[in-house]
Amino acid sequence: MDYNGRMSYQFRPQANGLNGGRSKQHQNDSDAFMRLPDREIVGCISDIGVPFALEDLQKPNPQQIQKVFEWFAELLMNATRETVEPAMRAAAEDICGEHMEIVPADTRNLMGFYVSLRRLLVECGITDFSFSDLLKPTHDRLVKIFSYIINFVRFRESQTATIDEHFNKAETTKARIENLYLDNQDMDARLDEMKRQRKTMEGLVKEKTKRNDELKTRLLELKKSQERIAERLERVKNEKGRLTCVLEDKTERCLGVRQESEKLRPYVLQSPGALQSSLTDLSDNLSKDRSHIDNLERRTRALQTSADTFGAVSNGVTSCIKVLDEVSNELHKEDEESFKAAKRRDALSEKGNNVREVERHEAMLQRQLKRWLDRTESVRSSSKEKADGAKTKMEELRAIHRRLTKERGEKGKEMERRRVRIEQTEKKMADLKENIENEIHCAQDEYLKMDSHIKLYITEMEQSILV
Repeated sequence: MDYNGRMSYQFRPQANGLNGGRSKQHQNDSDAFMRLPDREIVGCISDIGVPFALEDLQKPNPQQIQKVFEWFAELLMNATRETVEPAMRAAAEDICGEHMEIVPADTRNLMGFYVSLRRLLVECGITDFSFSDLLKPTHDRLVKIFSYIINFVRFRESQTATIDEHFNKAETTKARIENLYLDNQDMDARLDEMKRQRKTMEGLVKEKTKRNDELKTRLLELKKSQERIAERLERVKNEKGRLTCVLEDKTERCLGVRQESEKLRPYVLQSPGALQSSLTDLSDNLSKDRSHIDNLERRTRALQTSADTFGAVSNGVTSCIKVLDEVSNELHKEDEESFKAAKRRDALSEKGNNVREVERHEAMLQRQLKRWLDRTESVRSSSKEKADGAKTKMEELRAIHRRLTKERGEKGKEMERRRVRIEQTEKKMADLKENIENEIHCAQDEYLKMDSHIKLYITEMEQSILV
């Protein structure tokens, strides 16, 4: 009883330790399906161009691990600290304002990179990624994270053709959209420029039309004034000719009267009374002639003044004619400008038609883009359904793996219990064998003692018999 009790007490702590180890092993084997050996992880990281040794994985350095994570993020998402720096700087400016230096640039960029990296690891299956994995990495966490990332990269490489196909389609569509957007902007700029030119031309045409109307009105007024001045000039010329004829007639008559007076002078001297009367008559006639001559001279001066006025008017009419010629030239130019404006309006209408054609083409391209986007969305949804199916299958495989792991753990526990029992039984058998051997040795010793005692007794009996 004491022996069995000691044996049971001796092996009980060992059994508890084994059970604890088994539970810990079961916990570590929950992700065994995705985990990779350390050497394979180191080899994969070294193959992609990052110097990495087994000691770096077993004793990780935060700076080196951050570089490895940054390389993976750049490979899979094209995201590094430099790519997130503008957005983080803009966010710091919005939040901190002038005191943005409170948060250092390296810390700010590391936080932005951590967000992108966490989004990547969520897609890879790591949902418990934390900031301590970047600052204080451990071997167990790095093995798990790198295993998931490497498996994701392998899955991505297996689907490279499909990913490249959809990526190329998306890039082609994106480039086409950008080209169409740039063309649309160019067309809008050209349309705005044409509208501005049209407004400018309309203003100029209105101004030219207004000026043309004013010039036409002025031209009509000048034509009427020219006609009135021409009529008046004609009347003045006729009056001048008539007055000139009258002056010549009067002059001839005056000369004839003088000649007759000279002829009659000798006869008049013979009779003083007659001469006096004749003188009186001649004086009267002379006064009348002088007054008439003065009137004629005044009329001549008036006619000369009128002639000068008519000359000035003629010069004004000549200048008016020149102005009319200039106005005619301006009208001709206005007609040419109107013709050019009509051509430009036609060109503008044609460009408007081209713009409408471009808008129609843009609408058609927008419809094509919408169809491509719908196709892309359907392809994305089908890919998502396939990914969900693969994820469901993966979950089923994980469930099967967990079940098999659990069964293996239970069988291992049962085998451990049986092994302990067998060891206990073997120990008991060994102890029993040892006890039996000890009893046999004791029996042999007792037998030898008894044999020696019997022989001694027989010897004494023989001696006593002989005596």
